[in-house]
Amino acid sequence: MAIDTATRLSAVDKYFKITERGSNYSREIRGGFATFFAMSYIVVLNPLILGGADSSGAVLGPARVAAMTALVAGLLTIIMGAWAKHPFALATGLGVNAFVAVTVASHPGLTWPDMMGLVVLSGVTMFVLVLTGFRTAVFNAVPAGLKTAIVVGIGLFIALIGLVNAGFVRRIPDVAGTTVPVGLGFDGKLLGWPTLVFVVGLVLTIALVVRKVKGAILIGIIVSTVLANILQAVFNIGPSFDGKTANPEGWSLVVPHFSGLTPPDLGLFGQANLFGSFANLGSLAALLLAFSILLSIFFDAMGTMVGLANEAGTVDKDGNIPNVDRVLLVDAFGAIAGGGTSVSSNQIFVESGAGIGEGARTGLASVVTGLLLIVAMFFTPLISLVPFEAVAPALVVVGFMMVSQVGRIDWSDWGIGIPAFLTFTLMPFTYSIANGLGAGFIAYVLIRLFQGRAKEIHPLMWAVAAAFVIFFGIGPSELVFGIK
Repeated sequence: MAIDTATRLSAVDKYFKITERGSNYSREIRGGFATFFAMSYIVVLNPLILGGADSSGAVLGPARVAAMTALVAGLLTIIMGAWAKHPFALATGLGVNAFVAVTVASHPGLTWPDMMGLVVLSGVTMFVLVLTGFRTAVFNAVPAGLKTAIVVGIGLFIALIGLVNAGFVRRIPDVAGTTVPVGLGFDGKLLGWPTLVFVVGLVLTIALVVRKVKGAILIGIIVSTVLANILQAVFNIGPSFDGKTANPEGWSLVVPHFSGLTPPDLGLFGQANLFGSFANLGSLAALLLAFSILLSIFFDAMGTMVGLANEAGTVDKDGNIPNVDRVLLVDAFGAIAGGGTSVSSNQIFVESGAGIGEGARTGLASVVTGLLLIVAMFFTPLISLVPFEAVAPALVVVGFMMVSQVGRIDWSDWGIGIPAFLTFTLMPFTYSIANGLGAGFIAYVLIRLFQGRAKEIHPLMWAVAAAFVIFFGIGPSELVFGIK
């Protein structure tokens, strides 16, 4: 007997707990689109980051990296949505991919397959840590005040990403006489049509959010994208950086344009060499690199997950996240899949906050995002039409939503207040979630020790703080042991 549409929709609702989480189909679909638009730049950016040659002169190839970046991100995001049932999207992690690229470029004898093998091994280690319950136990050992600081820190980090991507905040060249590292626009001035796109988009998005218009964030992205393409067609603005000279009035990375159908090249699948780095660099150097990758993907994901789950309201009264083991397993598999396809570790993307800000509360939104990423393998216009400047307003607004939780931190307890402060300031200032977490965890353990309240420190917090001491000490240890 045929199942009617209403029954099928009801089954989907029950499976994803759409109504139970206070959402509906339209919110989930809008959220899925918003997250896709917010994170789609990674398909363009990742080939640029991983575009250099290794010691043998081999390159991964921009087209192949782009195709595998979209495919792996799409499949993992669908798994996250359909199995773990959270509105979290995954893609190649910024920070890890840069670390991978810089490491390959600076270590003679190290090839892309060697480095990607280390990423796979880090992912396998992470997978084991999740299966044994260690990673979940660490999450549960973190004090509530620090978890709130993680949310605030990620909010600030998201906002900074948006402001920098839009060119509203820019890095100031490191020259004699420079007194500040970043400033407003170019030379203290807001220049160019792309900046106008960001400002118009930000004002519009804020107005829509304040007026509680449904689809506010997605509408802001779409209107900004339309404006960007009109301006590009009229003025032929071009990029802000061509590798040699800066154009302060250009687009930050993606120049909005319409391009045709591109068949995906999936030739990078299975190219990783698991133990090549040990043979080429030596065991100690390879282990240090693997440990750096492991620490980054371990805590970046945990911090992002906490922040996004709190913003989505899916955390229960005891601070637990439903299906947290599944979330962490998918994230761990993301490192394995990313390394195995030579696009670097995939992890929960902080830009998922754009979809959550749009109202996404369930895994259905992630299924939508994942399908769009897979489609993006073939139809590059879905990506190339949307510049950073059109997405950045959404990130700034979502950042505000997350930072608003700062009042939940007990500032009268310096054992929480100071670590919380270090956590949420160092995340944006160092452009790393893991760095903020490390500083906060170490500070928490030390201050509780200074206060004579060592008994309150969970044993795992001691272990995590010690791990971060090692992590921050990798640079000095390289000097001591003569590792280059």
